[in-house]
Amino acid sequence: MTLLQVEHLSKNYPVMRRGVFRQRQCAEVRAVDDVSFAIGTHETLSLVGESGCGKTTTARSILHLTPPSGGAIRLRGADIGPALTGDDRAALLGVRRRLQYVFQDPMLALNPRWTAADTLREPLRIHMPERRAEFPARIETLLRQVGLEPRHANRYPHELSGGQRQRIGIARALAVEPDLLICDEPVSSLDISVRAQILNLLAALQDRLGLSYLYISHDLSSVRFISTHVAVMYLGRIVEIGTVDAVFDRPRHHYTRALLSAIPVPDPDAAQTRIVLQGEVPSAMSRPAGCAFHPRCAAALPICRQVVPPLVPDAGGHAVACHNPA
Repeated sequence: MTLLQVEHLSKNYPVMRRGVFRQRQCAEVRAVDDVSFAIGTHETLSLVGESGCGKTTTARSILHLTPPSGGAIRLRGADIGPALTGDDRAALLGVRRRLQYVFQDPMLALNPRWTAADTLREPLRIHMPERRAEFPARIETLLRQVGLEPRHANRYPHELSGGQRQRIGIARALAVEPDLLICDEPVSSLDISVRAQILNLLAALQDRLGLSYLYISHDLSSVRFISTHVAVMYLGRIVEIGTVDAVFDRPRHHYTRALLSAIPVPDPDAAQTRIVLQGEVPSAMSRPAGCAFHPRCAAALPICRQVVPPLVPDAGGHAVACHNPA
């Protein structure tokens, strides 16, 4: 069953030039360009790609933390745009309860003047004020759910380790019993051993609570571990999407193949063929005509320089946007 449906999402940023008397728009950055995907219940879709390709902008646009320029976001078939932009506070809180965000840097995401208990009490106060008497028990339950002890409730962020701070961030997101968590590189600022603990925690919470995840990461090893589906982004567009096994075992887009070839192999004697892309990522302010990847693609055809390839799925739902797929 589809939980979240993203349809033709776009986000553009105007580039302004200062004149003598006023500013005027001279260009436009297309950070997210016609992105569509779906996440089912109890599923994890991972967005992967180089820095600046639009992964975080896509995630923030879904929750209107960054207002999108176009497209529709549907939660169980209902468009959530009017609730997130309207004046009905009850409707807004209803959507916020079901979609929650786990930020990349827990030190920046937590209020340094609040204890862990204060941080967990705030969403309860906003969303469930009538259950104030239950707050202490609920805070203790949340701490135990993410692998912390009740004694951590009175500690400030600077008194916690990086992994403990991220556990508090996850607990805050779970406080209002959401259906989906948007995890924006939740382990990128953590040590390797702590990363494994947080990933195991997310997997265990998904099984126990029936959560769905939109997971954003540069770490393709963690993506394979936690994902059911993977979407590969390049310069604001999805170029390949499918199940995790299909994308990792049978990549069809040449950019996906280059990304996967960069995954380190934990065997110094193993043969590894690295695909090194030539050139730089084009500017999102002046995208190349046709396929945006063609200046760096060794398999580009003449049509690639003229026509934007559509994202076409095969019979198994594995979709690729390429005129000359591998």
